[in-house]
Amino acid sequence: MAYHVSSTPSSLFHNRHTLSHSLSSSRKLRPTTSDTHTFPTLHSRISLQINHVSLQETPKTENPDGNSESSSKSYVWVNPSSPRASHLRNKSYDSRYTSLVKVAESLNCVGLSESDVFDVLKSLGDGVLEQDAVVVLNTMVNPENALLALKYFQQRFKPKREVVLYNVTLKVFRKCKDLVRAEKLFNEMLGRGVTPDNVTFSTMISCARMCYLPDKAVEWFEKMPSYGCSPDDVTYSAMIDAYGRAGNVDKAFSLYDRARTEKWRIDPVTFATLIKIHGQSGNYDGCLNVYEEMKAIGVKPNMVIYNTLLDAMGRAKRPWQAKKIYREMISKGSSPNWVTYASLLRAFGRARYGDDALNVYKEMKEKGMELNVILYNTLLSMCADIGYTDQAIEIFKDMKSSETLKPDSWTFSSMITIYSCSGKVSEAESMLNEMVEAGFQPNIFILTSLIQCYGKAKRTDDVVRAFNQLLELGINPDERFCGCLLNVMTLTPKDELSKLTDCIKRGNEKLGSVVRLLVETQDSSENFKKEASELLTSVGSDVKKAYCNCLIDLCVNLDLLERACELLDLGLTLEIYTDIQSRSPTQWSLYLKGLSLGAALTALHVWINDLSRSLESGEELPPLLGINTGHGKHKYSDKGLASVFESHLKEVDAPFHEAPDKVGWFLTTKVAVMSWLESRRSPEVVAA
Repeated sequence: MAYHVSSTPSSLFHNRHTLSHSLSSSRKLRPTTSDTHTFPTLHSRISLQINHVSLQETPKTENPDGNSESSSKSYVWVNPSSPRASHLRNKSYDSRYTSLVKVAESLNCVGLSESDVFDVLKSLGDGVLEQDAVVVLNTMVNPENALLALKYFQQRFKPKREVVLYNVTLKVFRKCKDLVRAEKLFNEMLGRGVTPDNVTFSTMISCARMCYLPDKAVEWFEKMPSYGCSPDDVTYSAMIDAYGRAGNVDKAFSLYDRARTEKWRIDPVTFATLIKIHGQSGNYDGCLNVYEEMKAIGVKPNMVIYNTLLDAMGRAKRPWQAKKIYREMISKGSSPNWVTYASLLRAFGRARYGDDALNVYKEMKEKGMELNVILYNTLLSMCADIGYTDQAIEIFKDMKSSETLKPDSWTFSSMITIYSCSGKVSEAESMLNEMVEAGFQPNIFILTSLIQCYGKAKRTDDVVRAFNQLLELGINPDERFCGCLLNVMTLTPKDELSKLTDCIKRGNEKLGSVVRLLVETQDSSENFKKEASELLTSVGSDVKKAYCNCLIDLCVNLDLLERACELLDLGLTLEIYTDIQSRSPTQWSLYLKGLSLGAALTALHVWINDLSRSLESGEELPPLLGINTGHGKHKYSDKGLASVFESHLKEVDAPFHEAPDKVGWFLTTKVAVMSWLESRRSPEVVAA
């Protein structure tokens, strides 16, 4: 008989719930020996409880009279310093457990044959117990040798609950993320007539999750009822994550609602999945709600949670919330990692928070973190959109200095756009040549930027050459490209407009027809409005305003004020321009934000005429009149509409003056505007 100091090892098999909990735990299975080595002072007497560890009978001990009685009623008092106490300690299961762990560690070696594994296990002796097998298998990490060890134990004894041996062997496969072997062993278990239990399925489900196979996890979960198994709260919580990753969003949220009602324990991984599901469906408020619910029940967010949430806020273009979450993360003592910085950089880059994005970039470089091509391109694209030319040049140099990264077509596209919009023709052409040498052909975005660049530089022939290059590459001009050509026409001298008219006609026939009516022929007003209406109705909503703005600008350049007014009226009719004017008892206003300079001047002309007609008809003007131009400026220019418009107002001697306390507003009084309108009625002013 084997004796030990504590009775708890045998209780491992007498209490099924304890067994299930221990096998599903991530800790190594080790019999609790709370009474072992707990010695009082030398003045006390020690009670040593002697128990049999056999699984086949109730623990008993022999009393001095030779009669068996329950060990719970038999005590032997031993002096802790006596040789007998030392002997009993050596006989305890703690000592046995240590030897079992060493055996398991030796079985983790690779390259062992079946005979090698069996020889190692024979060192356990002939009295090997079921709980010995559980400890050995539970400690192993080598899947091949674990199968051989299981085979050895099955040959040595008939376990009372063979499913336990299979469960701990399945745990070995879970450690190794080997679902294929786990499924094969499960089928073998069924073939031997062993019925799986909850622990079996929870192990298979968690193995599938660790292998990033959520569909398999769902498959195993849905098998449970057919084997008479009912999932517990932990398994249900894990399945929220599995269903979410498998794409069954409704089931995931159904389980989550149940989890909140029944107060299941949900791990951070599951919360991260829920946040990700909301983010992918565009429900960004749902992301924040899950985050707040998680904190409310006391679950501490980990880095996966923070990074998933930051990524969602980036895709939502909510950089202010990304900032708030990041500050909260730092205040809780979490340290940002590469994924954190990447999420922040994408969030700030997409929202065009230039300074914040550049600060993240600098911090990453200071910490020695390498950016990938996608992050570099995010930064360069942002710089192109907000006009950060110098910063983009430095970032591009940094990228090229990397030994592992090479610019791709998007990198070159951003740089060519930056140089083109800055009017740096030679630099843009040099970047195009570098791009071609790197093996990339220019795409429509790059050629659009180049045409804009050549147009600003008044290099009309190069514009035509770039257009022909587009066609030679087999690229069909799209509406944005044709819009760029139209914009270039507003910058082109009158004597060279005919060079571009043909390009526009070849790119977009309807647009070409409208342009020809402006540049080459003076057709009837009705025919022009019909052609222009068909054009603006046919193009996409994303280019309607750009087309209308450019056509009006072209009219203003050609002194075709009547055509400009017709186009403005058409834009209002088609709701391309909305809310340009407003009237209240105290103020009449003209809103020009979003209009090109030509369109704004045309709108001002129409508004002034409306004021004159109101005055002539005896309509009462309000005490205050205002023009709002907005306060922004062009990203690649130091001038905005407000500064240009101020010069024009002075030129026509209009009594509107910039309001010191309202940026972008030019205001005047009823008395001043009435006097000015009266002065415009004089024959000299009308003639001018």
